[in-house]
Amino acid sequence: MTDRYLEIATSDAVKDLQERWGGRSAYSRFESGPLTSNQLGPEEIAFIEDTDSFFLASLNESGWPYIQHRGGPPGFLKVLENNRLGFPDFKGNRQYLSFGNILKNPHVSLFLIDYPARARLKIFGHAKLVEGDSVPEALRKIEDNPA
Repeated sequence: MTDRYLEIATSDAVKDLQERWGGRSAYSRFESGPLTSNQLGPEEIAFIEDTDSFFLASLNESGWPYIQHRGGPPGFLKVLENNRLGFPDFKGNRQYLSFGNILKNPHVSLFLIDYPARARLKIFGHAKLVEGDSVPEALRKIEDNPA
């Protein structure tokens, strides 16, 4: 767990509860000192490149959370840069709930799970929709061959 992750996840209300119910000292040590990089390291990149599914959380205009499963062949979630991910949108039920949410509020969270290894990776980020010629070549190849 990095200090950047905790900086986003730990609100004042969370800190108050940690103080009241215990656990504050275990996490406060991440807050002392300079913030570390928000770049993905080799372990995170390998985890992402091996995944064949993840959950994407977004917020609608009323503030209600929505979570959606995204799946594809291993490697469909691409590390485009060490702090930038991309994935193709395979045709689904055409509700566009997540994408509609992202148009109004780009804050998202991704939750990747490797069930056999009992490991997980949680990522906070800002999402944007990319269409047409702006789609990176690495994602176009996956869109043409989803399985």
